[in-house]
Amino acid sequence: MGTPAELERYEQRFRRAGLPLFIEDFSPTHDIFTRATPLLALVFLAEMLGATSLDWPVWKNALAAIAALAALIGGFGILNKLRGRPFWSLPTRFGIPELAVFILLPALLPLVTEGQVQQFFGVVLGNLLLVGLVYVVVGYGLIATTYWSLRRLAGDLADSIASMVRALPLLLVFSLVLFINTEMWQVFTGMPIEFILFSMAAFTLLSTLFLMVRLPKEVDAIEQDAASGPPLRRLQRLNLTVSLAIRQWVQTLVVSSGVFLFFIAFGMLGISRQIYETWEIDPGAWSYDVQLLGHPMVISAGLVKVAVGIANFTGLYYSIALMTDSSYREEFLDSVTVELRKLFKARAEYLQLRG
Repeated sequence: MGTPAELERYEQRFRRAGLPLFIEDFSPTHDIFTRATPLLALVFLAEMLGATSLDWPVWKNALAAIAALAALIGGFGILNKLRGRPFWSLPTRFGIPELAVFILLPALLPLVTEGQVQQFFGVVLGNLLLVGLVYVVVGYGLIATTYWSLRRLAGDLADSIASMVRALPLLLVFSLVLFINTEMWQVFTGMPIEFILFSMAAFTLLSTLFLMVRLPKEVDAIEQDAASGPPLRRLQRLNLTVSLAIRQWVQTLVVSSGVFLFFIAFGMLGISRQIYETWEIDPGAWSYDVQLLGHPMVISAGLVKVAVGIANFTGLYYSIALMTDSSYREEFLDSVTVELRKLFKARAEYLQLRG
């Protein structure tokens, strides 16, 4: 049986790698919501403003806020006493009673003061979404995984740029054809900004769905190749899949950003005012003329929209190519396999220490 210090070192390593579910006995009540206690407490206390009203004078709103704050603190204090904790203590575990008080008690304030049934359900829904978000972000180590990926990206920036440069020729085969197409400019320059943002979200969702379908097979192959320790449980495998998906997002973001900057520069050099007029394209809400070595160039809102649209297409293509194209797939999975083999070995040692 390992000492607590030895076990903590392994568990800290799993957390930093964005794999908290590799920790045995990892539970939402003790390990997820307790880590988010400061955030939950801040939101809980801020929701005392639900007892106020814009139609009331300042002194009445102040009294209502103070009374609501006392009710929130008192309600949680009573729950602490019922659960055998000091009245003023923060909970050391978040079970169903604590979560129910967090979700429902603030929602009662607008219902009691003004009879706002709609606001009651709005607060309940908002608190439920916050609890779900905390569970996903903390429980699956999204922050740790993203931080790890960005730190790794910063450390291996040269390799990432080399990967991007190697990917660009293949990506630009169809991207350049799309970019110099009149219809593509007419579609994107006439598209509202909200639609541009929606298309970015839709493409991200599509690539995510593809990764979440494809990556479990790769995880199984890597686990069999490592052949270290007992098989992963379902939630542990899902945690590892999400971690790998975030790493691929970071790589895709680098490539998409490079493509976006390339087409901004290419558009400024190649798409002049005369071409805008010939294609009957509106530059958009803003446009600026600049000079480079005596050559007139134009940067406009329309150019930015088109560059974003092309970057979306290439980002989706690249994220799929990482799993289907043999050269990209091997480059990504080789480095991942080495790291995961070490983590699987550490997990086997960790489980052995736990006895």
